[in-house]
Amino acid sequence: MNFLQTNDAKERLHYLEKIAENFRTRAHIHDQEGTFPFENMTELKRSGYTALTVPAEYGGKGISLTELLHLQETIAERDGSTALSIGWHMGIVHNLFEKKAWDESILRWLAGEVLNGALINTLATERQTGSPTRGGKPHTTAKKHNNKWIINGRKSFATMSPVLDYMIVTATITETEEVGSFIIPANKEGIIIEETWNSVAMRGTGSHDVIFQDVAIDRNFLVEKMQQGPNQANGWLLHIPACYLGIARAAQSYSIQFAKEYSPSSINRPIIELPNVRQKLGEIELEIMKSRYFMYGAAKGWDESEAEERNTMTPILSAVKREATNSALKIVDLSMRIVGAHSLAQNNPLQRYYRDVRAGLHNPPMDDMTIEQLAAFSIDQKK
Repeated sequence: MNFLQTNDAKERLHYLEKIAENFRTRAHIHDQEGTFPFENMTELKRSGYTALTVPAEYGGKGISLTELLHLQETIAERDGSTALSIGWHMGIVHNLFEKKAWDESILRWLAGEVLNGALINTLATERQTGSPTRGGKPHTTAKKHNNKWIINGRKSFATMSPVLDYMIVTATITETEEVGSFIIPANKEGIIIEETWNSVAMRGTGSHDVIFQDVAIDRNFLVEKMQQGPNQANGWLLHIPACYLGIARAAQSYSIQFAKEYSPSSINRPIIELPNVRQKLGEIELEIMKSRYFMYGAAKGWDESEAEERNTMTPILSAVKREATNSALKIVDLSMRIVGAHSLAQNNPLQRYYRDVRAGLHNPPMDDMTIEQLAAFSIDQKK
């Protein structure tokens, strides 16, 4: 079976569950060694998964945001690093064809590349400017020379950098001081991947630094100029909360199984029968219910809305991310309290989940920006 051979969402989910079981067995190894899960990416590409968000009119399936989140959550339950990595590709493709801000000829060309297995991600973060969501202008530059653009600079947190085929790079155009997005083939001369990724969380994402030294690209690879004013709402960024909720659900499953099996001699029955353990399990389920209903409610609202209404949804989307990531932290913490000191063993997945969900705090949008958005939203509603 191939993901592109069926129109049934349930079949696609079941197929992914089978494929992703292999990810679960590899996750510990990649985490311990800090290595990139090349084999996971190969399996996702070979299965057609990476083309699911290409619209049907371009040869893909054009799956809804709701289905994308279900699929991404499923991967994250097996391996958070793989889910977060491929989530950027899946969401960016979804967004590009949904908004169609690029020239149609470029979109058709890109669709063909993705259908043939190409992986893409946006490289926008720089160490000098921090997160692009804070509004800093890129230090990476683009300068015209003959019939080419010459790109120079350095990007950090370039997730999935070891396997990217195309990089969407933000750069300041030297002649005009405008900020543009350039699509750059990853095999271009002058691109260097410096293996800087040594985080305690999401160790398998390959989020290294990428250096551009006089990289020459065609003039038509300037695909978009950044507009001043409020940003458009981005429903595809819900792949981030889907990832962390998937990890949280993995922690929940582990703690339940442990509680069913662990029976210390002091009580002569499984600890799942103890009121204090059941209290924690109930709190975990409540957190998951709240966050998943919120996330999928927002996704449903996005899928059923037109562009004008979607652009009013930024505060909701931001709130979903904040609630999901903070709930994931609480869920993993409660799971570790159930399992106790066993959860701190290097070979116990809970300690990996504990580290991985911390990364969610630093994915966009940040909590402080979300609260400010919500404050402004509430004030505006009362005018």
